[in-house]
Amino acid sequence: MSGHEFHVHGAHDHAVEREAEQSENKLGQSIAIFTAILASIGAIVSYQGGDAQNESMMHKNEAVLYKTQASDQWNFYQSKSSKVHLMELASDMAPKEKKDYYDSKIEKYEKEKVEIKKKAQALELKSEEANKESDALMAPHHKLAQAMTLIQIAISLASITVLTRKKWLFGVATVAAIGGVILWVNVLL
Repeated sequence: MSGHEFHVHGAHDHAVEREAEQSENKLGQSIAIFTAILASIGAIVSYQGGDAQNESMMHKNEAVLYKTQASDQWNFYQSKSSKVHLMELASDMAPKEKKDYYDSKIEKYEKEKVEIKKKAQALELKSEEANKESDALMAPHHKLAQAMTLIQIAISLASITVLTRKKWLFGVATVAAIGGVILWVNVLL
């Protein structure tokens, strides 16, 4: 590799940089600094939002896994119940010398059902806990997404300010940026 860097700028980035270099009234320089700071904050907010979403999805996957395992246990429980019913029927119909055999099978399957039921209930509880954790982790993601949206709007409005020289747009961009930063700080606290 040759050591040359490849860097892509959007049209508004070039306009902001050009204005920053040529401006005598320093508006372009102020906006360039403003957008650079917002871009840095936006990168952090975006990372945190993605991380929150990934963590939430991990717990949601765990919830689904536990729910599936619980379902498997309940199916196993149902199969033991079917065996108990078959053994009860066989016990009723069998000659007396075979009755003890079927009764011992009934007792065995009933004991197994108790353990299977405990496992299924424990897995369902784990599923519910993982779902709650997922929901709790997803709540900040929504606020972070809103914060990022406001920051992106602020950057866009600041860029338009350079192109149009309408300073009131910079005020609107500042308000959007402050709103985005406030949402971000609320998530951090």
